Formats: sequence, structure tokens, C-alpha cells
Amino acid sequence: MGEISLKKRIWGWWWFDWASQPYNTLLLTFIFGPYVKSVMENGSEAQAVWGFGIAAAGVLIAILAPILGAIADNSGNRLRWIWGFSALYVIGSFGIWYSAPDNFNVFWVMGFFAIGLIGMEFATIFTNSMLPDLGPKEEIGRISGNGWAWGYVGGLLALILMLALFAEDGEKGLTLIGIPPILGLDPAAREGTRFVGPLTGIWYIVFMIPFFLWVRDPKTARPDPQLIRHALAELGRTIRRLPENTSLFAYLASSMFYRDALNGIYTFGGIYAAGVLEWSVVDTGVFGILAIITGALFAWLGGKADARFGPKPVISFCITVLTLVAIAIVFVSRDRVFGMPVAPDSALPDIAFYILGALIGAAGGAMQSASRTMMVRQGNPERMTEAFGLYALAGKATSFIAPFLIGLVTSLTGSQQLGVSPLIALFLVGLVLLFWVKPDGQRA
Repeated sequence: MGEISLKKRIWGWWWFDWASQPYNTLLLTFIFGPYVKSVMENGSEAQAVWGFGIAAAGVLIAILAPILGAIADNSGNRLRWIWGFSALYVIGSFGIWYSAPDNFNVFWVMGFFAIGLIGMEFATIFTNSMLPDLGPKEEIGRISGNGWAWGYVGGLLALILMLALFAEDGEKGLTLIGIPPILGLDPAAREGTRFVGPLTGIWYIVFMIPFFLWVRDPKTARPDPQLIRHALAELGRTIRRLPENTSLFAYLASSMFYRDALNGIYTFGGIYAAGVLEWSVVDTGVFGILAIITGALFAWLGGKADARFGPKPVISFCITVLTLVAIAIVFVSRDRVFGMPVAPDSALPDIAFYILGALIGAAGGAMQSASRTMMVRQGNPERMTEAFGLYALAGKATSFIAPFLIGLVTSLTGSQQLGVSPLIALFLVGLVLLFWVKPDGQRA
């Protein structure tokens, strides 16, 4: 086989974002989350169960991410790990089919969902750690931004496909374009909407082909009979030295809070709109299309800003926007918008939430792209998979806090609006901690 060009390797790396994005877009946010709410009928109960289930998966990811990253750095073979976690992604996705309304077992359903989520998160750790190998420091911001934008485009097309051909309205049994679900899927059994699981798995299988054909791991495998012991020793030294690296320590702490808050918005956005604004799965999907379009556009623009100004200003600006959005969400409901009463048939609450969704997509896309660029600047180049394992730990160590707090506050108040209020504090803590982060890391 001939030498694979750098351009092909970059494109192969971008295809992972395209292939994996539907798990976030279709399952986590816009299709499956609202479907769970519609099946469980009680919006507050569904939001609480959804929060507790995702929190449990997040705890497992937080525990294992840095350990597996350290093992991968010591063994030198990241592609093998990506294959393994890709299998979990596909198994979890296909399992979601078994969520029929008349035989809905929430533990079974959330179990499959968690398996796929774990696979997606761990595969992302190993692919993100390849970013420094794709170009110089001045270019990785643009590469990251373009990849994130490309992923959003993939998620957008998958969502349009789902809405147009599969996801049926719960009452009419028709898709967004007014037809029954294709492939003979039974709308009465919600088979069109449940097909979101198999579609997500098939999408991943097909579009990961360029990744596995073109991406190569520059680190060669190193046989080590005491691999786990040595990897854990390396990880232990890294963690003990973290307080000495003020910039990295502050960045991990900052991202711990602001990414948790962002994931909270993504995770509960669809189920919130379904419960508070009484949106159908199709309505929520249209909202998702708008958010994804702005996400793709601003991930691309954010990548350009990142390359010119560095990732820190991009992250700071986006956190500020998302904090204001989180505050605004609390004041939008079916009968009241920012304290102003509206008629039951008013479109104003819907318009307001569409605008907020566009802002979430724009700021979220740019911030996530710049965040992985910042991690490259902060981490040790020789231990980059371990660094992204710690980054995942930072993202997941408190990942149970946003879902848990939302679930707890929602349960205590019985209000989905008040339930999302903890996100405001999480964003603000992340913004304050960013003050101690050096733009080019401690080693600069």
C-alpha cells in the first residue's frame, strides 16, 4: 500500500466527526430523548429518569477514560481501541430499536443507550488525541473547527433523513413530509421513530470506512508484559504533578464545569421543549435542524477565529453567550415569555425557543471545537491520549452533576423550567476558572 497523504489523513479524521455525530444529534438530543418523554407521558418523570441514566454512564466514563488513555499511550496502538469502542457504539445504537411503547422497559432501553454512549465517548478520546499529528500548532485550530463543522453537516443530513422518511408524528403517524414511515415501518408501534437506533448504527458503520482506510497511528505498538502496571504508574505521576501545572489544572477544572453545563443543554433541550412547549418529535427535530446549521457555520468560523486569536478568547465568548441563553430558557414557557403572558395558541414561545436553539448551536459548536484545540496546547505531546483521557475525566467527573441536579430540582419542584436552572451556575464557574489558563499552556 502506498503512503497515505496528510490531506487524506486529515479527511479521514474528519469523517469520524461525521460518522459519530448522529449519536448526539438523533439519540441524545432531538429524536430519542423526546420519544422517551412521549412514551413515559409524565414530562418531569422522563426528564429525571433521563438525567439519572446519563449520569450513571458518565461516572463509568470518568473512571475509565484516563486509565485507558494511559494504557493506549504506553501500548502505542490507538486504532485498535477505536475499533473496540466502535463496536459498543453500534451495539448500543441497534439496541434502541427494542423500545416499543407497549413493552417499554426503561432500564433495558437506558442500558443500551449507555453502552452506545460509552462507545462514542471513548472512541472520541482516541481520535481527538490524534489531532496534534495532523498539523502544526498554528493549523490545528482550523483543522479542529473544520472537522467539527463537517460533523455537524453529517448530523444535519442524518436528522433531515430521519424526519423526512422515518420519525412519525405520534398522533397522525406521518413524517415531516406527510408520508408514513418508509420500509413498511408501523407508525402505530412507533417503529419509524425507533428506527433512529439502527439508522445511527448503520450511519456509523458506513461513514467510518474512510477513517479506517486513511488514518494511521504514527505511534508503533510496543510490547510490554507489564503494560497496565506501567501505564497506571505514568498516570499516577501525571495526576500528582497536575497542581504544579497551574494552567492545565485550571483548564481541566474550567472545562469540567462549562462542558457539563453545555451537555446539560444538549441532553435536556429536546425533552424540555417536548414537556414545556408541548412539541412533538417532529417539532423538536426542526428545532434541531436550525441549531445544527448554526453549529456547523460557527464551528467553521470559530476554527478560523481559533487559528487567528487562539482558543481561549473563543471559549470565553461562547461561555458568556451560553450563560445568557441558560438564563433566558428559564423564562420561556407555553403561556409566558420573559414574564409577558401570551395566548395558548401564540407562536411567540416557539419563536423564542428557536432563537435560543440557534444560539446554543452557534456557541456550542465553536466552543467544543476550540476546547479540543486548547487541550492540545495544554497537554504533554508525548502523552496526548492520556491528556485527552484526563480531558474526558474532566468532562465526566462532574458530568453526573448537571443531569443529577436537573433531575433533583425537577423532581423537587415538579417544574421543568426550574429544573434547568443549575446550568447557569455551572457556566459561571467555568468562566471564572478560565482566568488562570495560559493560552499556550504552562510549557510555553
